Amino acid sequence: GHEKGAFTSAVSQRKGKFEQAEGGTLFLDEVGDMSASAQAKVLRALQENKISRVGSDKDIIVDVRVIAATNKDLKEEIASGTFREDLYHRLAVVPIHVPSLAERASDIPLLVTHFLDVLCTQSGRTIPKVTKGAMMALTKAPWSGNVRELRNAVERLLIFCPAGQAVDDALVKKFGHLD
Repeated sequence: GHEKGAFTSAVSQRKGKFEQAEGGTLFLDEVGDMSASAQAKVLRALQENKISRVGSDKDIIVDVRVIAATNKDLKEEIASGTFREDLYHRLAVVPIHVPSLAERASDIPLLVTHFLDVLCTQSGRTIPKVTKGAMMALTKAPWSGNVRELRNAVERLLIFCPAGQAVDDALVKKFGHLD
């Protein structure tokens, strides 16, 4: 956050994320990509339960639960010097590893079915059948973008699948972008 007049475009006071989350939960996404400066600010907020707005020397007490996520291996980031070990220990109270889609390929048919259901319900379209060959191709794809990439592929297949036609392996190969 910042105070009015703290910098040229600061025409009014603005609460920062920790202040906005007061008494609740703040989700910090991709903490492994935070700058050293941002890491220091988050660490101070977690250690001291205090933040200060840009342009102010006044501390603001905050009571916030933090949930953090990253796609990076923070222990590797610590070893390479790009992530603070003290911040890691503040954040890793209850670490939860969510395996990549490649590590849980058996979930792919369930996710494909779910995404088809959601997307067809939103568009008022009949849910197409998915052939075994198409499902096999989807299950064997690498999905480096994980669930988001799979969802996008299902949406793309739905766009290019004519109404009343099944999603088959030829359609998956042509429009699934499974590389």
